[in-house]
This record gives sequence, structure tokens and C-alpha cells, in this order.
Amino acid sequence: MTTTTNPALKPGDFTKYKIILGILAAVVPLLVAVLHYFPHTFRIPGAEVKFLPALNAVLNSLTALCLLLGFYFIRNKQVARHRAMMATAFTLGGIFLLSYVVYHSQVDSTRFGGVGAIRYVYFFLLLTHIALAVVTVGLVLFTLYFALTEQFVKHRKIARWAFPVWLYVSVTGVIVYFMISPYYT
Repeated sequence: MTTTTNPALKPGDFTKYKIILGILAAVVPLLVAVLHYFPHTFRIPGAEVKFLPALNAVLNSLTALCLLLGFYFIRNKQVARHRAMMATAFTLGGIFLLSYVVYHSQVDSTRFGGVGAIRYVYFFLLLTHIALAVVTVGLVLFTLYFALTEQFVKHRKIARWAFPVWLYVSVTGVIVYFMISPYYT
């Protein structure tokens, strides 16, 4: 049984929300995969989205900053500030995801044109970024769920994994953007 003191939630709500979060954790990466494998399906003629990769890099940078500040605040027992930073990081992540989906629904993927060792660095960062981004969705959703339901022991356990993975995904997203941006057309 849960140890929550949140009166707005009933015991049956926990199972319902876990199912919803589990579905979201699976559906979001699947949506991104559909956009990758069926890129022309959702095209809107004349849609102007060329600015979105730069916006995504800004959103990822701000997310990383919020994550670091949130970590700092919780280490210093400033819970309200921690919550504010994590809520901001979650919101920025949601905006990023929306922007990412819109962009990739309208534009073909850009090929990296670098040669030599930098090519291996790029693809290592890209592949680890993608693989961990898939995992991040579920980690973040369940970390948030445990915080909102005041299951702080579970929240801390999963946050130990979610924080570094989410931070890595945010930072490598920016690095990958700067590495591929010279090849955008």
C-alpha cells in the first residue's frame, strides 16, 4: 500500500495513473519512431519549421540548467525551489518534445557530413542520446508521479537514475545539434 498523505488521491487512483504513465512511456517513443520511418505521412505543405532545431537546442540547454539547479536545491534542502526547477524542466521537456515531433513530421532527417574520427564521436553521441531519450520518458514520468503522490522514498530511488540520464540526454541533444547544424539545408 502507498504511504501518501495527499487527500486528493484515492488508493485506486494510483493503479490508474501508473497504467496511464506506462502507456505514455511507450507511446511517446513509438510516435517518434513512426515519424522517423514514415516521415511524409504528416506533412503540411508550406509549414515553416526550420527554426525549430535551434529552439530545441535552447530548450534542451534550459532543461539541463533547471535539472542542475533542481539538484543543487534539493541537496541544500530547498524543496520549494527544487520543485519549481523540476516543474520547469518537465515543462521545457514537454515543449521540446512537441517541437521535436512537429519538426520531424515536416522535414526529412539531416545527414551528418563530418568525416574521420568526428563522425564516430557524432554517431556515438547520437545513438546513446536516442537510446537514453527513450528510457528518459518513463523515468521522468514515474519520478514525477512518485513526487506528486508523495511517495518520496520511491521518488528518491528513481530520481537517482532519472536525473543523470535526463541530464545526459539534454546535454547531448545540444551537442548533437551543434555538430549537425552546419549540414542543415
